[in-house]
Amino acid sequence: MGVDVELQTGREAVVRVPVATLWSAPDAVRAVDRPALSDTPDTAAWVAGMDREQQVGDCVLTQLLLGERVLVTELRADGWAHVVALAQPAAKLDVRGYPGWLPTAQLTAPAEPGPPATPLVVDAGHTTLRAAPGGRPALTGVVLGTLLAPAGRPVDGWRPVHVPGRADPLWAPEGDLVPLPAERPEAKEVLAVAERLRDLVYVWGGLSTYGIDCSGLVHLAWRRYGVTLPRDADDQAEATTPLALDQERPGDLYFFARPGRRIHHVGIVSTEPHGGTRRMLHACYVKRLVVEEQLPPEREATLVGAHRI
Repeated sequence: MGVDVELQTGREAVVRVPVATLWSAPDAVRAVDRPALSDTPDTAAWVAGMDREQQVGDCVLTQLLLGERVLVTELRADGWAHVVALAQPAAKLDVRGYPGWLPTAQLTAPAEPGPPATPLVVDAGHTTLRAAPGGRPALTGVVLGTLLAPAGRPVDGWRPVHVPGRADPLWAPEGDLVPLPAERPEAKEVLAVAERLRDLVYVWGGLSTYGIDCSGLVHLAWRRYGVTLPRDADDQAEATTPLALDQERPGDLYFFARPGRRIHHVGIVSTEPHGGTRRMLHACYVKRLVVEEQLPPEREATLVGAHRI
């Protein structure tokens, strides 16, 4: 991997691949991570190649989606860049955003801004961008919640979009894109997006429809509607409004912590509480899946509150 000469320390860059993984350090990556490190990462193959223990390796911090903005804070000659993910607040780590490392080749310099236009957001689990309407695949695996800038009018059910690092627009199936809403969504709408990810594999630091963690599920579901939440569960708790237990409604959040410890888990309230029974949708570390379930006793024992966004 060579350093991209367009990138400069102290300047912004954008992600040029469908999903880029942010790592704790260049030397923390494992042999199993190779598919995620290439110039064109294969996130599906990376997730499929991990066993249960590798799915929760703490070398993964978070993930960035196509077009996501970062601030470049260091460029290394061996092809690694240290960046701050500007759309993923992480106040305890860096007031500017989530910090970490990724291969420089997965970034590109930002394009000059075009005329104002309502962004489009990917509403499908995955979509493929093509070189022409119905033409050859040019970029596969673009995921739910990715923002794309429109590049003209639809043609025969295909929508042209601008893609970072490419001079010519690519074409997406028109049905896979929706305009980014101008108004704040209702919590039940966000819950409906999260419910579409049920049975998705749990990946520590995951933030895509290939694999996701508990706070990533919350962050991505709200990002689909243009609402930016912090990336980690404890920061999400601080950014939301506490409720009296039994006042929660579907789409609110449950937070969990052990005595004397910081919040370590978050789930989305899936039904109104009834007779002391609570249910949630969450990316479950234990089951390694996104599940909807009644809170088991060990979860009830660590429940520290319900919050509203």
